[in-house]
Amino acid sequence: MSIDSDFPPDPQGPDETWESLDLRGAAFEDSEADIAAREQAALDAPDTVDHLIEVVHMQTICAAQALLRVNELRHDALADAARHGRILTDVVERSIRLEIAAALRITENAAGRMMTMSEALVHRYPAVLDSFSAARMSERHAEVLVETLDGIEPEFRKAVLERGVELAESQPLGAFRRRLAALVETVRAATLDERHEQALDRRRVVLDPVDGAMTWIMLYIPAVEARAVFERATRMAKVLAAQEGETRTLDQLRADVVSDLLIEGDTFLHPAEARGIRSTVAVTVPALALLVEQLPAGSAPATVEGVGPIPLHRARELCGAADGWMRILTHPETGMVLSVGREQYRPPPSLRRLVRWRADRCMGPGCGMPASRCEIDHQIAWEDGGHTSLGNLSPLCKGHHIVKHHGGWVVRQVDGGAGAIEWISPTGRRYVVEPERRVPVFRPHDEADAPF
Repeated sequence: MSIDSDFPPDPQGPDETWESLDLRGAAFEDSEADIAAREQAALDAPDTVDHLIEVVHMQTICAAQALLRVNELRHDALADAARHGRILTDVVERSIRLEIAAALRITENAAGRMMTMSEALVHRYPAVLDSFSAARMSERHAEVLVETLDGIEPEFRKAVLERGVELAESQPLGAFRRRLAALVETVRAATLDERHEQALDRRRVVLDPVDGAMTWIMLYIPAVEARAVFERATRMAKVLAAQEGETRTLDQLRADVVSDLLIEGDTFLHPAEARGIRSTVAVTVPALALLVEQLPAGSAPATVEGVGPIPLHRARELCGAADGWMRILTHPETGMVLSVGREQYRPPPSLRRLVRWRADRCMGPGCGMPASRCEIDHQIAWEDGGHTSLGNLSPLCKGHHIVKHHGGWVVRQVDGGAGAIEWISPTGRRYVVEPERRVPVFRPHDEADAPF
């Protein structure tokens, strides 16, 4: 289990890169007339972005056609072998793989992946092939969907396939991965406890020396605890980073904090501001889960922010007594929020926590930065009369926050969008980003469809 020592523990990258930018004089001021003019220009004639989209669509269509040719080659070779009495299918397929690799000047492993993908698309998932061939989903979306479908039990594939294609055709890759994973876990909820118990038996600690000076120490532990460990280390590291004269990066500070906690068992070497920090993680639970032993089929499982689904018995433990967890109860049918626990609340204020919980991630198009590591942005700036309210706030990572204010984009909440925000690019194109969750909606008691 070797890990490249140059690979950053934080795949999203440090904030220091953005902090170092000189943004003086970089602000954009756009009037409604300016925005309308950009949008009209985008409609009047194709621009460079249109040409880029067209080229990428052509590449996608060609990639699908290449896989169809691979399938034809495999089919013809196997049929020819059968006519001549050669029944060693493995040898024939190895020969096909070698032929593809030599012809395309790629590795045999890459050729093998093409064969596997073509067989899956043609014979098991023609709906994915249809969408992929028409460039309604990208090649990478198709690969992720096929890998996911092949990785689950056959009895669940049909339930995931149709909705999975819809998600692939409408969501950026990062959001697609997350929503596909949530869909799979909802469909497989009945086996969640059993799968978690099996995984729990494999927990361990591993040392992997890199050289004489450095070693990776890896914990294979439940995702809930891992999330809490990382959250606490990050919050303590950020406090240390704010100290005068501190020069270590956030990654270095996190590593030092974890070392101090494990070796000394205390944080007395750290400033007083960092000693009392504990992890704070949101646990979202269907309200019915606290009242019944088994949720109805098709019910969404309990989830932990940044982790995903967890077994019901674990969710009940966290909601009942665990310290440092933000408990959120949801309506079993509508998914609407019923209650946000406040008895264990720590700063930032409850509104910031609700904003982050609603979005779950940075609300920049396609961004996967967890909301807990994002800044809270006023869509209408405070100095321009914007309110500090749920309808005017969303989390943005450092990079997207800077681009929003200094990159010529216009960002605003969608009316009636329950937290959705619209990004209008410098070329006039519109991109709508939906939050991961919904917030309370209260209606007059005499409305027939009132959720409560």
